[in-house]
Formats: sequence, C-alpha cells, structure tokens
Amino acid sequence: MIHKILRGTLAIFKRDIKKFLSSPFIILMTLLIPVMYLVVFGNAFGGTLSHVPVGVVQEAPPYNDTPLFTSATYQLNHINQGSQNDAEKLLDVTVYPDEVQAEQDLNNGKISAVIVFPSSVTNDNEVRVYVDSSDSVTPPAVEAAVDQVLLDIRAKNPVVINKIYGDITFLQFFGVAVIMMAIFTSTSFGGGIALIKDRENGIHEGYLVTPVKRTSIIMGIIGSGTVRAFIAGFTIFWIDLLVTGLTLQSFQEFLLVLLVILIVCVGVTSLVVSAASRFSVQQEYQSVIAFLNLILFMTSGAFYPVIGMPGWLRWITIINPEYYGIHALRSIVLRNQGLNVIGQDLIALLIFSTAMIILGIVTYRRTLE
Repeated sequence: MIHKILRGTLAIFKRDIKKFLSSPFIILMTLLIPVMYLVVFGNAFGGTLSHVPVGVVQEAPPYNDTPLFTSATYQLNHINQGSQNDAEKLLDVTVYPDEVQAEQDLNNGKISAVIVFPSSVTNDNEVRVYVDSSDSVTPPAVEAAVDQVLLDIRAKNPVVINKIYGDITFLQFFGVAVIMMAIFTSTSFGGGIALIKDRENGIHEGYLVTPVKRTSIIMGIIGSGTVRAFIAGFTIFWIDLLVTGLTLQSFQEFLLVLLVILIVCVGVTSLVVSAASRFSVQQEYQSVIAFLNLILFMTSGAFYPVIGMPGWLRWITIINPEYYGIHALRSIVLRNQGLNVIGQDLIALLIFSTAMIILGIVTYRRTLE
C-alpha cells in the first residue's frame, strides 16, 4: 500500500517538474522578479534626496541684499547630501525678486519650498519657510537644511514653517496612489486574462468568421476593459476620500479627477491587452503583469517622491503613465490645483494612451496572422 502511494507520488512529482522545466520563460520571470524587487524597490523607496528646487527671496524694503541673505543663500546652494564619495547637491536654489512670484511658483509645483529672509539682520526677525506639505518627505529635508545653514553662519533668527496645504498625513499622500493600483489590477485581471481565456475557448476564432473587423475586435476588448478599470478606479477614489477624510473643493475638481482616471484607464488597459495578445498561457502572462506592476507602481512616486530616486530610475518615470496619473490626482485632491498645473500630465497620458491603443491593435492583428 505504501509502495503504491510513493510510486504515485513520484509519478506526479516527475510530471510537474517536467512541466515546470518545459517553460523557461516562467522560470526566468520567477528569478527576475525578486531581483527587480531588490533593485527597484531598494532604490525607489527611502533614497537620498538631491537637487530639490527651492526659491529664496528677501523681504522688501530695503532692496539691498543683507549679509544674512547673501551668506545663507550661498550656503543653501552648496549643501551636499550623502557620503563624501557620491555626495550630491541637496538643493537647487533660485533667487526670486519678490515673494509673490516665488509663492506662485510654489503653488504651481515648480519649486518645493520658498525661504523668505528678513530685510534686517537683527536676530528678532524671523526666517519664513513655505513648504509643499502634500509631500511628506521633502519638507523636513528643507527645514533641516535651513536650520543647519543658520547654525553655520551663527544667525539666531527664529524659523517659522508654513505648510501651504495644511497637515497632510502619509495615509492621504499614499491613498491617492491606491487608485492607480486598483486600475492596473482590475484591467490586468478583467482585460488580459479574459482575452487569454477567450482565445483558449475558441471565441476569437468565432469572431473571425463574422463581418467584424479585427481592429473592431481589439477596440471592443480595450473599451470593455476600460469600463471595468474605470469602475474600479472610481470606486476606490470614493473609498479613499472616506478613509483619508479628504474632500474636493469644487465640481470642477471632481470632473478633472474623472478625466484623469478615464485617460489612465484607456492607456493601462491598452498596455495590458497588447501584452496579453502575445501569450496563450495564463502563467506566462501573469508573470509579465507582475513584472510590469512592480516597475510601474514602484517608480510612480506612490511611496516616495521621484526626486529621491537615483537618476537611472527617474528615467523610467518619463514613460510611466502611473507617475503622471498620481501626480495629477495629488495636484487636484491634495493641492486643489487645476488644468494650469496638470495640463502636462494630461498631455503625457493622452500620448501614452494613443500609443498603447496603436500598439494593442498592431499586436493583436499580428497574433491572428
């Protein structure tokens, strides 16, 4: 009896091992994904901040630079971050002629902080620091740099921190990014796997004997996947508002949120469908999707500001739709900003979505030939 059990167990074991070894692609991905977690996650989260754009300005009048302003500006522009061997500038300092222009650039996201020095050098005059509080990582670094510089030049002026968007928790900062995760997860399961299952069941062959054009088939698949992804993203958006306590200030902001989610859904669904068109086995597709999810989400700024990533990793964000989607949603939900700020994000998302639709059509047509 025991002999039969062992023999049967060995037979099943051999069969599964042979099946596993017959799929070198899956073996490669199972080894590659942990390595990518080490490389990407290790560099994308908790990296060293560098080249943070800040503005400095002196109160007026008088219009002549004080010794405090001159010395502090020079020191701020030469603070290094990191070890001596790989030290990089912490701040990129821009001198502004007046506070209004500096604060306008801060509100529009062009710089991360504004440091206002008093027109008098007496110790009683405070140094005002305005920071983008929607970023939970950069403001403390800027505040520490200001304190260090004042200590180095032996200035005893008090420092007053002004959070221009109020107190924003990490839960609120990260909560917006979860919307992108919901979109990707929904479209990867609802769009990609559904496409592969239809192919396994011969449904696609049935489409080909109908008058429906091949382009119409893939456009229909992308359309249905987009609707499912939009429902998921929209639902998580409301849950995010409920959990984090965030509120929208106007109906216009609500419409902008819907627009961003919709464009992201189109682009991500097209990307997933084009990837699914290449595979006929679910395991291979799922391994690729896991790899894409890792790369896209970890380099999107969901956990940590992109400015804290190494230069080679920042390049990935240029073609990462989730980065533009998260930046746009944070600008709307956390900073109450509009089209003047998120316009570039929308253009980038539209370009990506258009390119992915074309890629999806071309890829799908080739798999049918």
